[in-house]
Amino acid sequence: MKRLPQIALLPDRKRLHLQDGPIDLVIGASGGEVEVRLAYDAAARRFNGLLDELCEELIELRTAADPARSALRGVVARRMYAAVAPFAAEQFITPMAAVAGSVADEILGAMRGAARLDRAYVNNGGDIALHLTGVEHFSVGLLDRPDHRGVMQTISIDAGDPARGIATSGRRGRSFSLGIADAVTVLAKTASQADAAATVIANAVDLPGHPGIVRLPADELQPDSDLGLRLVTRAVGRLREDEIEEALNAGVDRAQQLLAEGLIEGAALRLLGATALVGSTGIRASALSALHERAEVGTAHV
Repeated sequence: MKRLPQIALLPDRKRLHLQDGPIDLVIGASGGEVEVRLAYDAAARRFNGLLDELCEELIELRTAADPARSALRGVVARRMYAAVAPFAAEQFITPMAAVAGSVADEILGAMRGAARLDRAYVNNGGDIALHLTGVEHFSVGLLDRPDHRGVMQTISIDAGDPARGIATSGRRGRSFSLGIADAVTVLAKTASQADAAATVIANAVDLPGHPGIVRLPADELQPDSDLGLRLVTRAVGRLREDEIEEALNAGVDRAQQLLAEGLIEGAALRLLGATALVGSTGIRASALSALHERAEVGTAHV
């Protein structure tokens, strides 16, 4: 029997919930009633079968990205590869580092192609693709750590801001991390770019060889992990203030490099209660912290 995705409006009757296997989306849109309905229909149609498309190329997607070649065929798979390609020449990274953001971008693209919307978002477990026009803005609830509930503060992204993607990575998130950051939140032009960059910056927040950091091979924790034998962070012991600063500075250096290269618009790095910020005042990076929005919580204000 063919597996069918779960498609339903949330109790508020305004947001759409799409779920298939590990993909869990909350979608919101503003505009004319007919246009919103058309957008939601388009999102559901594109979502149906999307996971199967990714699974068909899963072996390649879990393989280190090679800047010299890519045999990927699917639209989302190619978007994932394009997002990680800028990093592939100098470090290990697979297209899976951008899967959540790339799915969000794809569904948002389907919505925009089917309807004229004032504002829309696709939230894939905290990695969010945005559409904003005119005077519209998007407010996002922020948390101190991605594994804790309760909104700490909010930020607002205006239609005039360049960022249209938000993503968070770190050792307390849904995926493994090579670094020790509690969370790194990134704003970028697309959700797929933000997803890949958040992974890279979070990996850079580190104290290699520190005895208080517990690391285990990724495949011991998850046999099919794309990280294989690479050591991922499982626990961080007590660190001195200068050690926290050293680790954050390593991540800041990487984030500033990506900012200069135009790969991100801003970032906030969080480690053991300390925050480091990178980005232009145009996106109000000073307000950024670690973001996490589970589908059932719905902290985005629309």
